[in-house]
Amino acid sequence: MPTAAASAREILVRLHDVMAGRTPAQAKLNQVVQIIGEGLDSEVCSIYLLREGVLELYATRGLAQEAVHVTRLAPGEGLVGTIAQDVEILNLDEATSHPAFVYNAETGEERFHSFAGVPIIRRERAVGVLAVQHVDPRPYQDVEIEALQTVAMVLSELIANAGLIDTAPGAARAQSTASVRLTGLKLVEGMGAGCAVFHQPRITIEHTVAEDTDAERHRVYAAFDKMREQIDRITREAEFGTAGEHDEVIQTYKMFAYDEGWSRRINEAIDSGLTAEAAIERVQQRTRQRMRQIDDPLLADRMHDLEDLSNRLLRIVSGQMGTAAQLGLRQDTILIARNLGPAELLEYDKRRLKGVVLEEGSLTAHVTIVARAMGVPVLGRVRDVRTTIAEGDLLLLDVGEANVFVRPSPAMEEAFDAKLALRQKRRAAFAALRDVPPVTSDGERITVMVNAGLRDDVAALDITGADGIGLFRTEFQFLISSSLPQRERQQRLYREVLEAAGDRPVVFRTVDIGGEKALPYLVTHDGDEENPAMGWRALRLALERDGLMKAQARALIDAAAGRTLNVMFPMVSEPWEFDEAKALFEAQRAWIAARGKRLPAEIRYGAMLEVPALAEQLDILLPKLQFLSVGTNDLTQFLFAADRANPKLAERYDWLSPSILRFLAKLVAPTRAAGVDLGVCGEMGGRPLEAMALIGLGIDRLSITPAAVGPLKAMIRSLDAGALRARMAELLRAPPRDMRGALTAWASEKGVELA
Repeated sequence: MPTAAASAREILVRLHDVMAGRTPAQAKLNQVVQIIGEGLDSEVCSIYLLREGVLELYATRGLAQEAVHVTRLAPGEGLVGTIAQDVEILNLDEATSHPAFVYNAETGEERFHSFAGVPIIRRERAVGVLAVQHVDPRPYQDVEIEALQTVAMVLSELIANAGLIDTAPGAARAQSTASVRLTGLKLVEGMGAGCAVFHQPRITIEHTVAEDTDAERHRVYAAFDKMREQIDRITREAEFGTAGEHDEVIQTYKMFAYDEGWSRRINEAIDSGLTAEAAIERVQQRTRQRMRQIDDPLLADRMHDLEDLSNRLLRIVSGQMGTAAQLGLRQDTILIARNLGPAELLEYDKRRLKGVVLEEGSLTAHVTIVARAMGVPVLGRVRDVRTTIAEGDLLLLDVGEANVFVRPSPAMEEAFDAKLALRQKRRAAFAALRDVPPVTSDGERITVMVNAGLRDDVAALDITGADGIGLFRTEFQFLISSSLPQRERQQRLYREVLEAAGDRPVVFRTVDIGGEKALPYLVTHDGDEENPAMGWRALRLALERDGLMKAQARALIDAAAGRTLNVMFPMVSEPWEFDEAKALFEAQRAWIAARGKRLPAEIRYGAMLEVPALAEQLDILLPKLQFLSVGTNDLTQFLFAADRANPKLAERYDWLSPSILRFLAKLVAPTRAAGVDLGVCGEMGGRPLEAMALIGLGIDRLSITPAAVGPLKAMIRSLDAGALRARMAELLRAPPRDMRGALTAWASEKGVELA
């Protein structure tokens, strides 16, 4: 079997002559399907092009010629329509087995079994489909699919130059001047106002077929050298004010820049006959297609880093270097981009950069971590950015409300300015509560701690006056690393966190990876999991991969020498799992003691209650614990069988449901009788109304996001806990239809501060 490069090169050599000819576009396409069919020894080769919103059969070898310009499919219709709509590859040994299969009688395709198709992409949009078919049922090999993808790139140039495809939606439409509100995903909280600036102009590749592959290879080598110099310079000059986990993000990003596998794939694309620009775009398209197939957002974030570097390399090799960062920001700016890498964000002037709006983005993306360290608000997953926003438009960004106003009216500007002023005033008021203890009006002390996962997060203790860290997510260090963090590196992080916390407690949750938190360097299960949140993850995985947990246990015990170490095990389902995890830690403590090393003054063990089944065995578990922490995020979705990420189930995912509150209420008496501290470390505890309800149940330990500490302190100090508990008991005995409304009404009547 020839290599993908050899297969594609043979076809491209023949296509080059076709493209250079003076024959009409239709005649060229007729020749193209013959060349591809012969090159891949495929009995059918067909080209469908997007015209007037539908995919029209434009040329074919093997299907009935009478179907050309007659067979038309809507995006999403049939196999061809599915490829165009999803911008994905299909490779089927039996086409009729696919749920999207549609039989078109006029094509005479009934005798062909196998089918493979790739999208023809122009400016990140599918403008057609290239498909091959064969009589015998057989999947097409990877080298054949790669050859098809390479040829599809060349076709996109041919059909665009011939004017055979639709223009991009909205491209010819005049930009609106009306005010518009766009919504998105909250990535980094904050507000900002400024003029819209697009991060980079779109680069259009004009020539795809190489005249001299050696010359193209030298161009790529030179571009790689220049790109790596840029990355090294940017990372040297980056200023954050404090050290933090974002430093590791930058180092991981640099690792991608020097990745030999990436440069090898680009060189293979050049060997197939593509220009340097087309080769980079070819590999980038493959990366995007892989990203669409990745359910795990953390692995997808690493693919985003590689795409960011591809964009940088493409700009260098094409000579189109003018990003907004290089041109310089001249005024307060809201930056617009499809996505950003951490190095690209660092190139911008922090004094002028007031916010970022992304078409993509995620909470765990590297750029999000860096933006948080820079203090730049970021709104992600915003649709219709390029068709709604024009360069220079005034934007009002309010990540707290998950929206951005485009070309706001004077009234909108006035309201935004008033809210911004109020926000600053309230932040000042909450900051004034830093040294004030969270004590209810009837004298009950509530413990308010913060959740953390990065070194920088520990600074929130001093800023907010929190009582400690109730949940330190140790997996963050694993998730942003390109390889398994060594024990010494883990130990250094844990020691720095403990030293920064001083005499305030820190609860370290052992690593919670697996499931939807997959690591590219650690295979955690065989095949895909249908329900990753309920799969092989957290303590289940750690007990199986005990080497991973032993290294972490030793790092934590070494780091806490002379101090109290609080260790919490996630996703405990049954008491024996806790017993095994504790035994593993105790064995590591004995190992360290045997070598004469200094030990922690005390190790306190706790468990997270996220799996509802554990509540039925508390009588067995509680005597073994010092503390129990409820993870309300997972617990609630398990109780309701409702994926918390599914917007259709959002209304059912309500922490103030009587089911949730009654479940939590049953935990209070047994934990108190056993002398075990009971707390909540999920998002529920960080919302004033929900936190009020928890206090009403008798839960007096909350671990929340740092931003929620001030509002919670204000709520607690305005609250009569005794009166609330009496009211909660009434509500739980006879739950109202609207528990949220009933609690809100009570808080309003009693003057509880919930804003």
